Amino acid sequence: MSVQTAERVSFTKASDNVIYQRHLIAYEEAKKYVKGKTLEIGCGEGYGIEILSPLAEKYVAVDKYLADFTTTFSEKNNIEFHQITVPPLSIFEDNTFDTVVTFQVIEHIENDVAFVSEIFRVLKPGGTALITTPNKAMSLTRNPWHIREYLTNELESLIKKDFNSVEMLGLFGNEKVKEYYEANKKSVEKLTRFDVFNLQYRLPRQVLQVPYDLLNRWNRKKLLKENTNLTNNIQLTDYFYEKVNNECLDFFAIAKK
Repeated sequence: MSVQTAERVSFTKASDNVIYQRHLIAYEEAKKYVKGKTLEIGCGEGYGIEILSPLAEKYVAVDKYLADFTTTFSEKNNIEFHQITVPPLSIFEDNTFDTVVTFQVIEHIENDVAFVSEIFRVLKPGGTALITTPNKAMSLTRNPWHIREYLTNELESLIKKDFNSVEMLGLFGNEKVKEYYEANKKSVEKLTRFDVFNLQYRLPRQVLQVPYDLLNRWNRKKLLKENTNLTNNIQLTDYFYEKVNNECLDFFAIAKK
């Protein structure tokens, strides 16, 4: 099953390039940590598997949906896929994995406390969990596909319920990324000015998902048309990780068991 919401970023859509590069940089950063038996929770379209699986002895990917990539990697002996909804991770025993990777997933999880606890449970002692999620302080509007978003201290406090060691990095962009962010911000403000009753925060998120998705797709295409060179030319090298602060785009948490 191929999932076509704006939450599923595609490398084949030019309008997705900026957000795709923003997601891809997490996998490049993860290469520093991935080893042994690795679990990816929420592998999405599977573009991270090609980057990380060569570094793992065994690469196990799970997702709520069965995406098209599963046939592409099915012949590689060290890759295994399971279609499950998490939490729990009950198909895996305690102390199974050396590394757990879960990027842009936790904001979609109803019981985030149980989610982190399950990650801790399936990690081996000494194992590493890598978690990314958007910085709420930099979000331009409510995303109804997200159960919640986090501020720095909120995410760190959540992870520390189970993990004693947590390092928080932030994802930042150079001037090109900042220019795109500001163009996006202005475009979103033009749309949200019509929400005089603040319905985006008052209505149940499920009611808003389809309209949000349609407007999000429309807005990305609009930004591509108006800023073609900028949208097309932003690459991995335009993003970088540093010590976290309130102005980062995403959090990159490194938790050790």
